[in-house]
Amino acid sequence: MKQRVITALSLLALLAVVVWRIYTPVFVAVIAIFSAIAANEIMHCAKIKNKFILIVGTVFAFFVPVFANPTVLEPIVSTEKWGEIIGFVPKIVYIIALVFVFFLAMLKDYKNTKFEQVAISFVASIFVPFGFSVLVILRDIAGYKEQFGVYLIFYGLICALGTDVGAQLTGMAIGKHKMSPNISPKKTVEGAVGGIVVGLLFNLAAILLYNKFAVTPIDTKTIIILMCAAPFIEFMSMMGDLSASVLKRNFDVKDFGKIFPGHGGVMDRFDSSMFTLPLTYCLAMFILR
Repeated sequence: MKQRVITALSLLALLAVVVWRIYTPVFVAVIAIFSAIAANEIMHCAKIKNKFILIVGTVFAFFVPVFANPTVLEPIVSTEKWGEIIGFVPKIVYIIALVFVFFLAMLKDYKNTKFEQVAISFVASIFVPFGFSVLVILRDIAGYKEQFGVYLIFYGLICALGTDVGAQLTGMAIGKHKMSPNISPKKTVEGAVGGIVVGLLFNLAAILLYNKFAVTPIDTKTIIILMCAAPFIEFMSMMGDLSASVLKRNFDVKDFGKIFPGHGGVMDRFDSSMFTLPLTYCLAMFILR
């Protein structure tokens, strides 16, 4: 327990630094590093032995967030300049190139590299970093340095982390009916309901605080949309958590990694966020349009 508390406090300190420097490349650098580590964790859990695929997949996962938005390198590189660079080649070309490289690596070491390993590496190198990239996209979705984008990041994270904490505490207190005993025996129906309620309360508190201190408060119509969508996004966060549990069972591992003592790896902390952040992006696009 002591180790978990120390790690949690360290993560909170890192979060404080990231929020403080959210409009600098420091924010993007942290996301890129987490993206690379998370992708590498999945490939290691899947026992990918092809070192070339491991390295290429990890490097690709690092650079995906860097290419997510023209403003990511401000003020070091201007939005106009970086926008020209990342827009020079369509993003789909990079994905196709990654597929070609993985298949060539499989052909070179076909005795030890199976198609299943290539498929897992591809998913880890694409799905995970694009999930993390949403953090960069949300930051500037309403315009560079617009506070609403930062709120949306916290909205998506609260839907994941707030729901997880609420589900765990509620399940420990009154949980009786198993929700998915074959996948995650500790999860209960009561915990799931409690998690959604707690997540909703956390989001309500966050939006009240935002409206109290923000330069441009969120209007009532948008608040209603956000609060109505929150339970669905929170439910999907639990599906993301269960999906990660299935992967770990398939890989026969307890945690994806060990970078956070007492908490596991990056993917163990952000598995449900890989579902909530893209859904938050879709919701934001609906609101802004």
